Amino acid sequence: MSHVLIVDDEPDVLELVRMHLEDEGYVVLTAGSGAEAFKVLEVEDVDLVLLDVVMPGMSGLDVIRRLKRSEVFSGLPVVIFTALGVEVDMMLEDEYKADGYLRKPFTRGQLLEKIEENVLKR
Repeated sequence: MSHVLIVDDEPDVLELVRMHLEDEGYVVLTAGSGAEAFKVLEVEDVDLVLLDVVMPGMSGLDVIRRLKRSEVFSGLPVVIFTALGVEVDMMLEDEYKADGYLRKPFTRGQLLEKIEENVLKR
């Protein structure tokens, strides 16, 4: 069973995505900020991070950079979900790029397809 960490500062988004993934059998962990995400990652085994870009404090871009620079988490797949779309890719250097993107709003099918694509890569 794959473990997915959803990171978003909007509780409604966390709940909706959590429900979709749990219905498909995923174990879902949630975090309302980048800092909270790292606390979860310290104690939980996660197969994929689904990450919003625009958050107060530590942005999703900051989270990706920190994950990809880490010896422990550099191989962890990260899928960005954002209203900014793939343009956010240009904000990151090659070694800190996300493994996938979902543009908000997205359908349940798009969400599941992107997650399966990245979980199966591992």
